Amino acid sequence: MSKKEKKKSKIAMDLQAAMDKDPAARNKFEIFFTYGGFKALYRHRFAHWFYNHGAKYLAKLISAGTRRKTGIDIHPAAKIAGGVFIDHGVGVVIGETVEIGTNVLIYQGVTLGGTGKDTGKRHPTIEDNVMISAGAKVLGPITVGHNSKIGAGSVVLKDVPPNSTVVGVPGRVVKYNDMRVDDIDQKLPDPILEEFARLNKRIAALEDALKVKSCKYSITMQNDCDDDKGATVIEEEIVELKHEIDENKEKLHADK
Repeated sequence: MSKKEKKKSKIAMDLQAAMDKDPAARNKFEIFFTYGGFKALYRHRFAHWFYNHGAKYLAKLISAGTRRKTGIDIHPAAKIAGGVFIDHGVGVVIGETVEIGTNVLIYQGVTLGGTGKDTGKRHPTIEDNVMISAGAKVLGPITVGHNSKIGAGSVVLKDVPPNSTVVGVPGRVVKYNDMRVDDIDQKLPDPILEEFARLNKRIAALEDALKVKSCKYSITMQNDCDDDKGATVIEEEIVELKHEIDENKEKLHADK
């Protein structure tokens, strides 16, 4: 297959990816002429060709024009396979040494950038079948494994294993038993909130065991304290809590 045919096949794959991944897409004609994400990739294919053939100034002119037209900044040296879809795309930044595989979905505001500390390969590698949600930042020479999802607003600084979901700042991996995630649903679990909920349940159980009234501001139990007591109510409750704990300790010693 010639380079020209490869280029055409990548463009065709990009069109098909937009049809498959965007429920609002009606036909390829509309995608070709109105989708900023597709236009950015289409122009990047030419900029990348010129860059690899020594016409780096011309490649950067094409890239700069693409940024002005679409709001998407792709360095002409970035390696992007066919079948990539940038949805909406405004604010997307793709760095010089980025490598992106096939069937990758990228939402608006995503940055595939460097940390400022590395040389050479200093940007991420995104493997096949990855979804990167709105506002996510994937930074440094790391690899996001195939079939993975990056949650909206996440900041990813370490390698992501295949078949994983990453959420949070910094990004934390949530594994799904090595099962591929096929959907494009951006509703993702929050492991930090889940841990807080677990700890609150544990505290509530300990309070019940000690027969201690819960904190005024506990999110696990109801409390009928008067909200108009002012800031001193917290100190009063701490004193009361200490007193109840001391009483329970005395009872335990007496039982022994």
